[in-house]
Amino acid sequence: MSQQIRKHPAHAVPPGMVRVVRQPGPRPLFERAESAVPGGAKLAALVVAVVGTVVVPVDRPGIGWVLALLVAVAALLACARLSGTRRGTPRQWRQAAWALLAIALLAVGAWRAAEWLFVLCVLAAAVAASLAVVGKRTVHGTTYDVLAVPLEAFRAVPWLFRRTPRTGQRQGRVLGAVLLSGLVLVVFLPLLVSADPRFAEFVSDLVPEVRPGSAVQSALVFAVGFAAMAAVFLIAADPLPERENRTTTVGDRLSWTSLLGTLSVLFAAYVGVQATALFGGTDYVLRTDGLTSADYARGGFWQLCACTALTLAVLAAALRWAPKATRADRTVLRVLLGALTVLSLVVVLSALSRMWTYQQAYGFTVPRLLVEVCESWLGVVFVLVGATLGTLRASWLPRAAIATAALALLGLAAANPEAAIATANLDRAARGKPLDVRYLSRFSADVAPVVARRRPDAACLLRPLAGALADDAWPAWNLSRARAREIVRSQVPCADRASVPG
Repeated sequence: MSQQIRKHPAHAVPPGMVRVVRQPGPRPLFERAESAVPGGAKLAALVVAVVGTVVVPVDRPGIGWVLALLVAVAALLACARLSGTRRGTPRQWRQAAWALLAIALLAVGAWRAAEWLFVLCVLAAAVAASLAVVGKRTVHGTTYDVLAVPLEAFRAVPWLFRRTPRTGQRQGRVLGAVLLSGLVLVVFLPLLVSADPRFAEFVSDLVPEVRPGSAVQSALVFAVGFAAMAAVFLIAADPLPERENRTTTVGDRLSWTSLLGTLSVLFAAYVGVQATALFGGTDYVLRTDGLTSADYARGGFWQLCACTALTLAVLAAALRWAPKATRADRTVLRVLLGALTVLSLVVVLSALSRMWTYQQAYGFTVPRLLVEVCESWLGVVFVLVGATLGTLRASWLPRAAIATAALALLGLAAANPEAAIATANLDRAARGKPLDVRYLSRFSADVAPVVARRRPDAACLLRPLAGALADDAWPAWNLSRARAREIVRSQVPCADRASVPG
């Protein structure tokens, strides 16, 4: 007996069967569609890599760093205009803000001479530049977003050199133009250099001297610059989907209430005991407890820093996973998070008070200043956490924390940290406190104006800078070193002093 088979439409489901719909999920890390290479991308990456090789002074802060980034931004804008990219969207305004922040951070290299400060600014600029390329947060989260450019560089270079029938002829024309330009330079540049000594001097100043060590550095800068630009074009051509705001309810009410409540009570007890230090003055605490300034500061600063960082992690986890399904859940969460945020700010204030006491007693140094700035930044992040209590949505918080960290670095650069430390230590010395002259002499050119104005033995203190103040090639020009060079030349030589006074 034959049965008639009914044909169901493609969207229909036969009775007794369950239709399974596969929801599209986020693409795996590094996965990319076969996106077309933007017009001019190869040439732009090549130009940026060559410019970076010529102008970036790898071994010191200088104006060449920010010039290389400006050239990269100009190349990206030119390619975007050629491809007809729509301008003025909210995402592009956010990307422009991150790009400006990266440019400002690298501009510190043309302003301050402290190498440790510039290293921090370069790292922060790399993070800001990656966020500028990515735009809004992606499905892979903030950790991927801040490392998107170096991660995608591994696949971006083969993608950029992918040959298609449409682009083969265009690549040939570009290569021919580059070869012709190189031929002109090879033939005419030696003739013009030998024709006029002033032009020869101009060319020698413009082109850096090539040594075995510098050749390796130049090759590294070229490779990094080209791969980074390739990654930028890959991310722009096929951006990852954005992460959606989802309400998660991992964990039950009792667990999170117990965790946050216990931590709040513990911090409240600590703040109550510390009220004498915060409001009665440090001298009162030292007299009461019989401690020295070093014992008081070192005995608790690092522990308080650890408590601050761990508490911040707990708050971030609570904002992400604590139950928010009902009004009661949200009310309890706001109360506990609000109390813990306020108490954490008091703990931050206690830690800063301890470090300030220690520095007043034993002097100011770069590491002590950095931990103070870091602790202050954590306090700002706690304020940002408090700003999320209204909506209990913290999707914007990671990028806001990164932005405030970058702004803190710019503020530190504006304050001239080494000069500020030198000034504070010289003020302590004027009040009869000991001065570590050898530590002061190891600072960068940023302290030259302060030392020349405040110390009669400035020539001896600044003598260790002489080797670092040789005339720089133009890519390594730095305002602070230029000023220090003039100050050192105007000082009377340090006569009969074989070393810096101790």
